[in-house]
Amino acid sequence: MTSLPVRLGERFGLLDHVPPGLPEGARPPRHTFRWDLDKTYLRTEFDSLRDLAKSAIETASDKQAYPGATALLRALRQDDHRICIVSGSPTQMRQVLAAKLALDGVEYDEFVLKNNLKNILRGRFRALRAQLPYKLPAMLRSRIGAAAEAETLFGDDAEADAIIYCLYADLLAGRVTLADLERVLVAARTYDDDVNRILALARDVPKADAVRRMFIHLDRRSPPLGFRRFGPRLVPVFNYFQAALVLYEDRVLSARQVIFVALEMLDSGQYEIGNLATSIQDIIRRGRVTRETALQLSAEAQEAARSGALSGRNDLPPFDEIAESFRERVRELRGIVPPVDAAEALDYVRLVDEEHEQRRSRRRRGIG
Repeated sequence: MTSLPVRLGERFGLLDHVPPGLPEGARPPRHTFRWDLDKTYLRTEFDSLRDLAKSAIETASDKQAYPGATALLRALRQDDHRICIVSGSPTQMRQVLAAKLALDGVEYDEFVLKNNLKNILRGRFRALRAQLPYKLPAMLRSRIGAAAEAETLFGDDAEADAIIYCLYADLLAGRVTLADLERVLVAARTYDDDVNRILALARDVPKADAVRRMFIHLDRRSPPLGFRRFGPRLVPVFNYFQAALVLYEDRVLSARQVIFVALEMLDSGQYEIGNLATSIQDIIRRGRVTRETALQLSAEAQEAARSGALSGRNDLPPFDEIAESFRERVRELRGIVPPVDAAEALDYVRLVDEEHEQRRSRRRRGIG
Protein backbone atom coordinates (compact mmCIF):
# COMPACT_ATOMS: atom_id res chain seq x y z
CA MET A 1 0.00 0.00 0.00
CA THR A 2 1.38 3.43 -0.91
CA SER A 3 2.32 5.46 2.16
CA LEU A 4 0.69 8.79 2.97
CA PRO A 5 3.86 10.84 2.31
CA VAL A 6 4.30 9.25 -1.12
CA ARG A 7 0.70 9.97 -2.03
CA LEU A 8 1.22 13.52 -0.88
CA GLY A 9 4.36 13.73 -2.97
CA GLU A 10 2.43 12.68 -6.04
CA ARG A 11 -0.36 15.15 -5.33
CA PHE A 12 1.68 18.11 -4.12
CA GLY A 13 4.81 18.25 -6.24
CA LEU A 14 6.17 21.41 -4.64
CA LEU A 15 9.39 20.16 -3.08
CA ASP A 16 12.56 18.41 -4.14
CA HIS A 17 12.23 15.77 -1.45
CA VAL A 18 9.28 13.85 -0.03
CA PRO A 19 9.63 13.97 3.76
CA PRO A 20 9.43 10.56 5.40
CA GLY A 21 6.26 9.98 7.37
CA LEU A 22 5.92 7.93 10.51
CA PRO A 23 6.32 4.16 10.32
CA GLU A 24 3.03 2.32 10.40
CA GLY A 25 1.72 2.10 13.94
CA ALA A 26 4.29 4.57 15.29
CA ARG A 27 3.25 7.04 17.96
CA PRO A 28 3.04 10.68 16.79
CA PRO A 29 5.95 12.85 17.95
CA ARG A 30 5.46 14.81 21.15
CA HIS A 31 7.32 17.84 19.83
CA THR A 32 8.49 18.90 16.36
CA PHE A 33 11.28 21.44 15.99
CA ARG A 34 11.40 23.10 12.57
CA TRP A 35 14.64 24.81 11.56
CA ASP A 36 15.79 26.98 8.71
CA LEU A 37 19.49 26.66 7.82
CA ASP A 38 20.96 29.80 6.24
CA LYS A 39 21.38 32.62 8.78
CA THR A 40 19.54 30.48 11.33
CA TYR A 41 21.90 27.53 11.83
CA LEU A 42 24.68 28.37 9.36
CA ARG A 43 26.53 31.64 8.88
CA THR A 44 25.62 32.22 5.24
CA GLU A 45 25.99 35.38 3.22
CA PHE A 46 23.93 35.78 0.05
CA ASP A 47 23.49 39.53 -0.20
CA SER A 48 25.59 39.72 -3.39
CA LEU A 49 26.56 37.54 -6.35
CA ARG A 50 30.01 37.18 -4.82
CA ASP A 51 28.46 35.88 -1.59
CA LEU A 52 26.37 33.38 -3.54
CA ALA A 53 29.39 32.14 -5.50
CA LYS A 54 31.43 31.73 -2.32
CA SER A 55 28.63 29.83 -0.60
CA ALA A 56 28.25 27.52 -3.61
CA ILE A 57 31.91 26.40 -3.58
CA GLU A 58 32.34 26.02 0.18
CA THR A 59 32.96 22.52 1.47
CA ALA A 60 31.18 21.08 4.50
CA SER A 61 34.17 21.89 6.71
CA ASP A 62 34.21 25.49 5.43
CA LYS A 63 30.67 26.18 6.60
CA GLN A 64 30.27 27.55 10.10
CA ALA A 65 27.36 27.09 12.47
CA TYR A 66 26.39 29.85 14.86
CA PRO A 67 27.83 29.28 18.35
CA GLY A 68 25.42 27.29 20.48
CA ALA A 69 23.20 26.18 17.59
CA THR A 70 24.73 22.71 17.36
CA ALA A 71 24.46 22.08 21.11
CA LEU A 72 20.87 23.29 21.06
CA LEU A 73 19.88 21.02 18.18
CA ARG A 74 21.50 18.05 19.87
CA ALA A 75 19.63 18.83 23.08
CA LEU A 76 16.32 18.99 21.22
CA ARG A 77 16.91 15.63 19.57
CA GLN A 78 15.13 13.22 21.90
CA ASP A 79 13.27 9.96 21.29
CA ASP A 80 9.82 11.52 21.00
CA HIS A 81 10.98 14.73 19.36
CA ARG A 82 11.26 15.38 15.63
CA ILE A 83 13.78 17.63 13.85
CA CYS A 84 12.61 18.99 10.50
CA ILE A 85 14.79 21.26 8.36
CA VAL A 86 13.33 23.43 5.59
CA SER A 87 15.94 25.56 3.84
CA GLY A 88 15.79 27.96 0.92
CA SER A 89 19.16 26.64 -0.27
CA PRO A 90 19.02 24.96 -3.70
CA THR A 91 18.78 21.20 -4.05
CA GLN A 92 22.27 21.10 -5.55
CA MET A 93 23.60 21.95 -2.06
CA ARG A 94 22.11 18.85 -0.44
CA GLN A 95 25.30 16.79 -0.35
CA VAL A 96 27.49 19.47 1.22
CA LEU A 97 24.81 20.62 3.67
CA ALA A 98 24.07 17.05 4.74
CA ALA A 99 27.80 16.49 5.19
CA LYS A 100 28.04 19.61 7.37
CA LEU A 101 25.19 18.43 9.59
CA ALA A 102 26.88 15.02 9.86
CA LEU A 103 30.18 16.65 10.84
CA ASP A 104 28.35 18.54 13.57
CA GLY A 105 26.63 15.39 14.80
CA VAL A 106 23.18 16.82 14.05
CA GLU A 107 20.50 14.22 13.36
CA TYR A 108 17.24 15.09 11.64
CA ASP A 109 14.03 13.46 10.43
CA GLU A 110 13.35 15.65 7.41
CA PHE A 111 15.55 17.80 5.22
CA VAL A 112 13.87 19.81 2.46
CA LEU A 113 15.65 22.12 0.01
CA LYS A 114 14.27 24.43 -2.66
CA ASN A 115 14.20 23.19 -6.24
CA ASN A 116 15.12 26.45 -7.94
CA LEU A 117 16.45 24.67 -11.02
CA LYS A 118 12.93 23.40 -11.61
CA ASN A 119 11.61 26.93 -11.14
CA ILE A 120 14.06 28.25 -13.73
CA LEU A 121 13.25 25.52 -16.25
CA ARG A 122 9.55 26.28 -15.86
CA GLY A 123 10.14 30.02 -16.19
CA ARG A 124 8.91 30.68 -12.65
CA PHE A 125 11.34 33.43 -11.83
CA ARG A 126 9.15 34.99 -9.12
CA ALA A 127 9.54 31.77 -7.16
CA LEU A 128 13.33 32.07 -6.98
CA ARG A 129 13.23 34.60 -4.15
CA ALA A 130 9.74 34.03 -2.79
CA GLN A 131 9.81 32.09 0.48
CA LEU A 132 6.19 31.98 1.62
CA PRO A 133 4.94 29.88 -1.35
CA TYR A 134 7.83 27.47 -0.69
CA LYS A 135 8.16 27.19 3.10
CA LEU A 136 4.48 27.21 4.03
CA PRO A 137 3.50 24.14 1.95
CA ALA A 138 6.69 22.37 3.05
CA MET A 139 5.67 22.72 6.69
CA LEU A 140 2.02 21.86 6.02
CA ARG A 141 2.95 18.70 4.15
CA SER A 142 5.39 17.71 6.87
CA ARG A 143 2.70 18.04 9.52
CA ILE A 144 0.25 15.97 7.48
CA GLY A 145 2.85 13.18 7.53
CA ALA A 146 3.53 13.49 11.28
CA ALA A 147 1.39 15.78 13.44
CA ALA A 148 3.07 16.53 16.77
CA GLU A 149 1.34 17.74 19.92
CA ALA A 150 3.62 20.78 20.00
CA GLU A 151 5.87 22.61 17.57
CA THR A 152 8.71 25.11 17.94
CA LEU A 153 10.01 27.00 14.91
CA PHE A 154 13.43 28.56 14.29
CA GLY A 155 14.06 31.16 11.58
CA ASP A 156 15.87 34.43 10.98
CA ASP A 157 15.29 38.06 10.10
CA ALA A 158 16.82 37.87 6.61
CA GLU A 159 13.60 36.76 4.93
CA ALA A 160 9.91 36.56 5.85
CA ASP A 161 10.20 33.81 8.46
CA ALA A 162 8.25 35.72 11.13
CA ILE A 163 5.31 36.16 8.76
CA ILE A 164 5.42 32.61 7.42
CA TYR A 165 5.69 31.03 10.86
CA CYS A 166 2.84 33.05 12.36
CA LEU A 167 0.65 32.31 9.33
CA TYR A 168 1.41 28.60 9.68
CA ALA A 169 0.59 28.69 13.41
CA ASP A 170 -2.68 30.54 12.85
CA LEU A 171 -3.70 28.17 10.05
CA LEU A 172 -3.21 25.16 12.33
CA ALA A 173 -5.16 26.86 15.11
CA GLY A 174 -8.05 27.82 12.81
CA ARG A 175 -7.49 31.55 13.20
CA VAL A 176 -6.88 31.94 9.46
CA THR A 177 -9.52 30.63 7.05
CA LEU A 178 -8.88 29.22 3.59
CA ALA A 179 -10.34 32.40 2.11
CA ASP A 180 -7.90 34.45 4.22
CA LEU A 181 -5.04 32.22 3.07
CA GLU A 182 -5.96 32.62 -0.59
CA ARG A 183 -5.79 36.41 -0.26
CA VAL A 184 -2.36 36.14 1.37
CA LEU A 185 -1.07 33.84 -1.37
CA VAL A 186 -2.29 36.22 -4.05
CA ALA A 187 -0.53 39.08 -2.24
CA ALA A 188 2.62 36.94 -2.17
CA ARG A 189 2.42 36.65 -5.99
CA THR A 190 2.06 32.87 -5.82
CA TYR A 191 1.46 31.06 -9.11
CA ASP A 192 -2.15 29.93 -9.56
CA ASP A 193 -1.51 26.19 -9.56
CA ASP A 194 0.61 26.50 -6.40
CA VAL A 195 -2.20 28.49 -4.76
CA ASN A 196 -4.55 25.57 -5.38
CA ARG A 197 -2.07 23.02 -4.04
CA ILE A 198 -1.32 25.04 -0.92
CA LEU A 199 -5.03 25.54 -0.22
CA ALA A 200 -5.54 21.77 -0.52
CA LEU A 201 -2.71 21.17 1.95
CA ALA A 202 -4.18 23.70 4.37
CA ARG A 203 -7.55 22.00 4.10
CA ASP A 204 -6.06 18.57 4.89
CA VAL A 205 -3.54 19.46 7.62
CA PRO A 206 -4.44 18.27 11.16
CA LYS A 207 -5.67 21.30 13.08
CA ALA A 208 -4.50 22.21 16.58
CA ASP A 209 -3.06 25.19 18.42
CA ALA A 210 0.26 23.36 18.27
CA VAL A 211 2.89 26.06 17.68
CA ARG A 212 4.06 26.96 21.15
CA ARG A 213 7.09 29.08 20.33
CA MET A 214 8.85 30.76 17.41
CA PHE A 215 12.43 32.05 17.48
CA ILE A 216 13.81 34.61 15.05
CA HIS A 217 17.61 34.75 15.02
CA LEU A 218 18.57 38.39 14.52
CA ASP A 219 21.29 37.80 11.96
CA ARG A 220 20.76 41.27 10.50
CA ARG A 221 20.68 42.72 14.03
CA SER A 222 17.14 43.90 13.45
CA PRO A 223 15.69 45.82 16.43
CA PRO A 224 13.68 43.37 18.58
CA LEU A 225 11.01 46.04 19.01
CA GLY A 226 10.01 45.51 15.38
CA PHE A 227 8.75 42.02 16.23
CA ARG A 228 6.46 43.05 19.09
CA ARG A 229 3.42 43.05 16.80
CA PHE A 230 3.75 39.28 16.33
CA GLY A 231 2.89 38.68 19.97
CA PRO A 232 4.62 36.89 22.85
CA ARG A 233 4.89 33.49 21.15
CA LEU A 234 7.53 34.89 18.75
CA VAL A 235 10.87 35.63 20.42
CA PRO A 236 13.67 37.52 18.63
CA VAL A 237 17.08 36.34 19.89
CA PHE A 238 20.59 37.62 19.36
CA ASN A 239 22.11 34.22 20.14
CA TYR A 240 21.16 30.65 21.01
CA PHE A 241 21.83 31.02 24.72
CA GLN A 242 18.82 33.34 24.76
CA ALA A 243 16.73 30.75 22.88
CA ALA A 244 17.86 28.06 25.34
CA LEU A 245 16.84 30.27 28.29
CA VAL A 246 13.31 30.65 26.89
CA LEU A 247 13.06 26.89 26.26
CA TYR A 248 14.23 26.29 29.83
CA GLU A 249 11.40 28.49 31.11
CA ASP A 250 9.05 26.58 28.78
CA ARG A 251 10.29 23.34 30.43
CA VAL A 252 11.57 22.01 27.11
CA LEU A 253 15.25 22.05 28.17
CA SER A 254 16.94 21.23 31.46
CA ALA A 255 19.44 23.52 33.18
CA ARG A 256 22.21 21.11 32.19
CA GLN A 257 21.26 21.34 28.51
CA VAL A 258 21.20 25.15 28.67
CA ILE A 259 24.68 25.18 30.19
CA PHE A 260 26.01 22.98 27.39
CA VAL A 261 24.71 25.54 24.89
CA ALA A 262 26.57 28.22 26.87
CA LEU A 263 29.75 26.12 26.98
CA GLU A 264 29.72 25.66 23.20
CA MET A 265 29.43 29.42 22.82
CA LEU A 266 32.37 29.99 25.18
CA ASP A 267 34.39 27.36 23.31
CA SER A 268 33.84 29.25 20.05
CA GLY A 269 35.99 32.12 21.31
CA GLN A 270 33.30 34.56 20.17
CA TYR A 271 31.68 34.87 23.60
CA GLU A 272 32.88 35.45 27.14
CA ILE A 273 31.01 34.97 30.40
CA GLY A 274 30.19 38.68 30.44
CA ASN A 275 28.54 38.40 27.02
CA LEU A 276 26.31 35.56 28.26
CA ALA A 277 25.42 37.49 31.41
CA THR A 278 24.46 40.46 29.24
CA SER A 279 22.32 38.12 27.10
CA ILE A 280 20.44 37.03 30.21
CA GLN A 281 19.85 40.64 31.20
CA ASP A 282 18.62 41.56 27.71
CA ILE A 283 16.14 38.69 27.45
CA ILE A 284 14.74 39.51 30.91
CA ARG A 285 14.56 43.23 30.16
CA ARG A 286 12.47 42.43 27.06
CA GLY A 287 10.06 40.35 29.13
CA ARG A 288 10.88 37.03 27.45
CA VAL A 289 12.23 35.30 30.57
CA THR A 290 11.50 36.12 34.22
CA ARG A 291 14.11 37.06 36.82
CA GLU A 292 13.02 34.01 38.82
CA THR A 293 13.76 31.70 35.90
CA ALA A 294 17.26 33.13 35.47
CA LEU A 295 18.03 32.78 39.18
CA GLN A 296 16.70 29.23 39.21
CA LEU A 297 18.87 28.34 36.20
CA SER A 298 21.92 29.79 37.95
CA ALA A 299 21.24 27.74 41.08
CA GLU A 300 20.56 24.51 39.17
CA ALA A 301 23.66 24.92 37.00
CA GLN A 302 25.81 25.50 40.07
CA GLU A 303 24.40 22.39 41.72
CA ALA A 304 24.96 20.35 38.53
CA ALA A 305 28.60 21.44 38.49
CA ARG A 306 29.10 20.49 42.13
CA SER A 307 27.52 17.07 41.57
CA GLY A 308 29.89 16.31 38.68
CA ALA A 309 27.24 16.46 35.95
CA LEU A 310 29.40 19.04 34.13
CA SER A 311 32.77 17.47 34.86
CA GLY A 312 35.73 17.48 32.50
CA ARG A 313 35.76 21.24 31.92
CA ASN A 314 38.86 22.46 33.74
CA ASP A 315 39.54 25.20 31.18
CA LEU A 316 36.65 27.40 32.34
CA PRO A 317 36.29 29.68 35.37
CA PRO A 318 34.71 28.01 38.42
CA PHE A 319 30.97 27.62 38.08
CA ASP A 320 30.54 29.60 41.27
CA GLU A 321 32.05 32.55 39.39
CA ILE A 322 29.86 31.96 36.33
CA ALA A 323 26.70 31.65 38.43
CA GLU A 324 27.53 34.79 40.41
CA SER A 325 28.10 36.73 37.18
CA PHE A 326 24.65 35.68 35.98
CA ARG A 327 23.01 36.53 39.31
CA GLU A 328 24.64 39.96 39.43
CA ARG A 329 23.20 40.92 36.06
CA VAL A 330 19.77 39.72 37.17
CA ARG A 331 19.94 41.72 40.39
CA GLU A 332 20.65 44.87 38.39
CA LEU A 333 17.15 44.57 36.93
CA ARG A 334 15.38 44.67 40.29
CA GLY A 335 12.40 47.00 40.04
CA ILE A 336 12.33 47.07 36.23
CA VAL A 337 8.95 46.06 34.81
CA PRO A 338 9.42 44.34 31.43
CA PRO A 339 7.07 45.14 28.55
CA VAL A 340 4.22 42.79 27.73
CA ASP A 341 3.50 41.97 24.09
CA ALA A 342 -0.13 42.17 23.08
CA ALA A 343 -1.55 39.25 21.12
CA GLU A 344 -3.54 40.68 18.25
CA ALA A 345 -4.89 39.42 14.95
CA LEU A 346 -2.31 39.89 12.22
CA ASP A 347 -3.13 41.41 8.84
CA TYR A 348 -1.10 38.99 6.73
CA VAL A 349 -1.89 40.67 3.41
CA ARG A 350 -0.47 43.94 4.73
CA LEU A 351 2.55 42.15 6.23
CA VAL A 352 3.29 40.40 2.93
CA ASP A 353 2.96 43.67 1.01
CA GLU A 354 5.34 45.39 3.45
CA GLU A 355 7.87 42.56 3.23
CA HIS A 356 7.73 42.63 -0.57
CA GLU A 357 8.40 46.37 -0.60
CA GLN A 358 11.31 45.94 1.82
CA ARG A 359 12.87 43.33 -0.47
CA ARG A 360 12.50 45.67 -3.45
CA SER A 361 14.11 48.45 -1.45
CA ARG A 362 17.05 46.22 -0.46
CA ARG A 363 17.57 45.19 -4.11
CA ARG A 364 17.56 48.85 -5.19
CA ARG A 365 20.26 49.54 -2.62
CA GLY A 366 22.18 46.46 -3.77
CA ILE A 367 22.06 44.60 -0.43
CA GLY A 368 19.73 41.69 -1.08
